[in-house]
Amino acid sequence: MRRILSICLVSAGLLFAQEPAVTRAWKLAGTGHRDEAVQVLRDFVKSSPADADARLLLGSLLREKGDRDGALDQLSAAVRLRPDSFEALAALGEAYINFADPQAARAPLEEAVKLNPRSAIAQLELGRVLLEFREFDAAASHLDLAIESLGQDSDAATAHYLRAKIYTEHGDAGQTAKELEKALAIRAAFPEAWSDLGEARKSLGDHPAATAAFRKAVHLAPNDSVAQFRLGEEYLAQHQPQLAVEPLRQAHRLTPQDHSILNALQKALRQDGQSKEADEIKQELATLLARDEADSEIDMKAVRLNNEGARLQKAGDLQGAVEKYSAAAKLSPGNVPIRVNYAVAMLRLGKWTDGLNELHESLLMDPNNTKIRAALRDALAQAPAGSAPQWKNEFK
Repeated sequence: MRRILSICLVSAGLLFAQEPAVTRAWKLAGTGHRDEAVQVLRDFVKSSPADADARLLLGSLLREKGDRDGALDQLSAAVRLRPDSFEALAALGEAYINFADPQAARAPLEEAVKLNPRSAIAQLELGRVLLEFREFDAAASHLDLAIESLGQDSDAATAHYLRAKIYTEHGDAGQTAKELEKALAIRAAFPEAWSDLGEARKSLGDHPAATAAFRKAVHLAPNDSVAQFRLGEEYLAQHQPQLAVEPLRQAHRLTPQDHSILNALQKALRQDGQSKEADEIKQELATLLARDEADSEIDMKAVRLNNEGARLQKAGDLQGAVEKYSAAAKLSPGNVPIRVNYAVAMLRLGKWTDGLNELHESLLMDPNNTKIRAALRDALAQAPAGSAPQWKNEFK
């Protein structure tokens, strides 16, 4: 089980004394029978919905299984039942991080840290979230507290790695390198740290050391296109195109539409005397740039249509707005905000089934968007009988 789930063990003695079903679930989970543990807890929660301990354990197990909706529902319920529980708040915060929603993770982690400022893991996770929001000074404070408490624990490597990113943002390559070296002293098999250390050493002008770090990163994570690209770029900078070609080829294989990789690869090939392949890569880059330019023009037209729809909707012309939104969505089907506007306008026009389906598709495209999820829940609750699509029963 992961870290925050282990925090729940602090109160395990109380759980064992109070709830036989939860005790059984703990034992099953501890012996690797997580599916059976989940079923025991699901059955128990049905009859005892106010049991925060059961919901906390169930939510943590569902998070491990990758069940986003189930995990967040159970952990949110645990927090509602025990708003002053550090364990519940920390578990909810980590679940949001696990499901790539740092914005939602922030509030429960901030509350968790207030309740238990000595928790190194909660400090670490809050520092990670604040780093995502580029609040570097605040993130540094939490990460420093985590580092102080963790010592040589494995999680300290992550804390040093994240701390290094803040030094990078401040342009301090020397301190960046020091923090990454501390991370690697704790966890040597840390490819991202080796890759970033290579960048730091490169900035310090130590190219042999940079190359060694990049090579280590690629050895540990051969399918990391960033590590491969950085190694290839460094070889190019050292005028060794024959060595640059292979990592750049690998980077291109892993990320075929990256402009920087394509440009570096065609340079390496040309300098290595492989002119024919270099010309092919150059043409591939030109085609990609032309396509991106055409896509950009289409996207701009879609945005204009969307804005026209918004003006019509504000003026009370819902039908005209729906037509504009529809045209915009057809031009740019991957634009989630446009599709949400289209869905909401259809719902307001009384086209419940179409509007609900469009809103559901928007959520599938952006599953971590809590605002879309809340809007869909509200729309389903208001939908007239018989207008909700078949997927309604599967939506949580």
